[in-house]
Amino acid sequence: MYFFEWGCWKMQLEREDARKGDEKFDRKWGIKRELPYESEDDEDQAASRFCVSETPKTRGPVYVFSENIIELRSGMWETKRGLITILSLAFFMPVFLYSGALIELIFTFIESLIEQETYKHLLFPVVFYSLMISTIAGVYFKFGLRISRLEMFTSRHLLIRFNRKTQQVHLHRPSYCGGIVTLPWKGVTSSGASDKTAIAGGVGVPLYLYWSPRVTGTLHPEDAWVGKAGNNQAELRDEWEFIRRFMDEGPQGLPRPRITSH
Repeated sequence: MYFFEWGCWKMQLEREDARKGDEKFDRKWGIKRELPYESEDDEDQAASRFCVSETPKTRGPVYVFSENIIELRSGMWETKRGLITILSLAFFMPVFLYSGALIELIFTFIESLIEQETYKHLLFPVVFYSLMISTIAGVYFKFGLRISRLEMFTSRHLLIRFNRKTQQVHLHRPSYCGGIVTLPWKGVTSSGASDKTAIAGGVGVPLYLYWSPRVTGTLHPEDAWVGKAGNNQAELRDEWEFIRRFMDEGPQGLPRPRITSH
């Protein structure tokens, strides 16, 4: 699902005056809004050029693997795919229940009119259920639909493509997550390249790639989460070494990954 990438892109587009008072949120989630110094960025980029593992391998999913191209799944919370759908249905469940009750009341109301029976006791529940349905549906379509669409009614995945021939990296994302971007291979930093750039010891997070604004040539950085979530830092080092060797040396000597279509 795209929830994490959508949230990060929204933060990138946030105005500076709207960011005031976000220090507690940043500390809670470990978000660093300050850009690194050029010397630190240079060190991280240099670290990404060295061999970090003797057992390079990718855990996939891999969609394309050829002489010059490797294409992998991207996304922070791919393992949680389906959660937004479940939460959306749970939020909308009262609408289904109230609608069923309202329909039954309407039929009862019509029968009372036909048989000329009293129907005043039905007016309050009909109005109450109508208001509840309208309120819940209105709140959902105004605030919830934009989140539900990040996952519901789509089987698409975020993709990252490494082109060894052109030495470029292509991020394939919907427009509301940053759009399609082409970035240079030289200038990337990786969470699998060193202990300094590691995130959470590699536990529960995919491989993280980062391009600073100096590299992107824009006012904001670019990043991507590649492959499956790791169980330890060693798995992310193996993943990164697989990508690094492919881009710097070629596919020769690398274990051929299993190709998937989903």
